[in-house]
Amino acid sequence: MENELQSYFDLFMEQFPDLNLEAKNFTLSFLILEKYDKKEFLFESGEVQKEIGYVCQGLLRKYYVNENGSKITTGFIRENWYATDYPSFLRQTPSKYFIECLEPSIIIKMPYEKLQEAYRNHKDSEMYGRLMAEKVLTRETDRVESFLFENAEERYLNFIAQNKDIINRISLSHLASYLGIERQSLSRIRNKIAKN
Repeated sequence: MENELQSYFDLFMEQFPDLNLEAKNFTLSFLILEKYDKKEFLFESGEVQKEIGYVCQGLLRKYYVNENGSKITTGFIRENWYATDYPSFLRQTPSKYFIECLEPSIIIKMPYEKLQEAYRNHKDSEMYGRLMAEKVLTRETDRVESFLFENAEERYLNFIAQNKDIINRISLSHLASYLGIERQSLSRIRNKIAKN
């Protein structure tokens, strides 16, 4: 188990080759590795997200529940991505989202307070915080812009092109929800593309 822990931590730290040794050691001191079962939640709506997650293995879904009780998927979080409602995490306010494991998952968690301490005491850590924020915010912005500038078929084709590694790991219902269409509409789009 100890070797497994170390291999996940080493893989995570490879993202930040420029961290000095002191900052790297401090970061390693507060990382938490947790295993989650399929359908288990990293966090739920109404909770304050105390840790940001980094997915070492597995696949998660971020969603909210609308006024009709429907679960609306807003993202899929795969290996080497951050699992977070980032604005909620930064503000330490209750989230409106659920993050649920679609598969058994292994996640490195970084507590909010320890990250803030790292930023205060290790200037190199600020760069890694910025890189983390850029990855999360770019992903969120891409999804919003897909609704502004693409039709449903374009959103589907772009999703397929950018997510070949997870397309067979998610249900059509979750994908349709993510694309903002009914499942029947997704089936029509897939049939049309298959004929062409």
